[in-house]
Amino acid sequence: MSHDMPTGTPGRAQDRRSFLGEVRDAVTPRATLLVLGVLALQLLFIASYVGALHAPKPVDVPFGIAAPKGAAEQTVRRLERLPGTPLDPRTVAGAADARRQILDRKIDGALVVDPEGLTDTLLVASGGGKALAAALESLTVQLEQAEGRELRVADVASASGEDFNGLSSFYLVVGWCVGGYLCASILAISTGARPANPRRAAIRLLVMALVAIAGGLGGAVIIGPILGALPGSVVGLWWTGALITFAVGAATLALQGLFGIIGIGLAILLVVIAGNPSAGGAFPLPMLPPFWKAIGPALPPGAGTWAARSIAYFKGNALTAPLLVLSAWAVAGSAVTMLAATLRRRRQETEPPAPGAAQTA
Repeated sequence: MSHDMPTGTPGRAQDRRSFLGEVRDAVTPRATLLVLGVLALQLLFIASYVGALHAPKPVDVPFGIAAPKGAAEQTVRRLERLPGTPLDPRTVAGAADARRQILDRKIDGALVVDPEGLTDTLLVASGGGKALAAALESLTVQLEQAEGRELRVADVASASGEDFNGLSSFYLVVGWCVGGYLCASILAISTGARPANPRRAAIRLLVMALVAIAGGLGGAVIIGPILGALPGSVVGLWWTGALITFAVGAATLALQGLFGIIGIGLAILLVVIAGNPSAGGAFPLPMLPPFWKAIGPALPPGAGTWAARSIAYFKGNALTAPLLVLSAWAVAGSAVTMLAATLRRRRQETEPPAPGAAQTA
């Protein structure tokens, strides 16, 4: 009689053990956490972009009324009662004052009432966003028709004919932001790159600054002299682009220094998922929901888009606030990067090395 034992069951069990071992080797607990993090970023991306951009409508748009005193106050009260409060009306001294305030980016449009005729003038600035200018025109036409009046539209800061929908400045800033966090990520996790000590952190920040200067110049030249998509000062756009790129890069290095590779995901969360839809690119800030309208100016894409449009279409007005925001990101990112590297070095100096472990330089 044969004493051979069936081999099917042990073989299958061994295959199962082997398969489970391959799964554990292929998807480690660390990889599982990172995959779950990516899934969370994916869902947040969808929620942020769709939430911000799926139903744009003007709300509390700063809007001037130039008319004789009695008529101006009456018009302001009528506009304040509009359903959904699309406008935030206020009186201005006259047509010249309305133009000045639009160019200073204090208001987004103005209605100049002609007390001696039936045709009023709507002042808009498509350079600040064509979607908002079109929304103001549509709304004002309806109001004027209800009063039996006609409307003439004057664009006091018109977008370039090569700047379709006024998006060129936004995409320019997105490119600078992408360059910032990609360059910082490469510096932080490239093959052979060791955790930053203070000297290494300073070198990475210096490299980031050089890349920012080169990228700012390249973007300004491409968008202006080469493609003709944006007017305005090439030098102004250059240094604004350098500041945007460095601010995002320094922030990414800081987050990576604090949280490791997860910090790069946090940078994407801030810049791409939260920053891009709230930047006022596709739809200016007054057309965004309250949450995105509130956070946009405080994040690099929003501050950068406002600054680029100011340089291109508004004679460089209203630049102080966005440049301060970008500078704050750059300074804070640099400081935290250096602090994280210093603390890491101190921990290495105070903790005994693991047996057989090579010490980091």
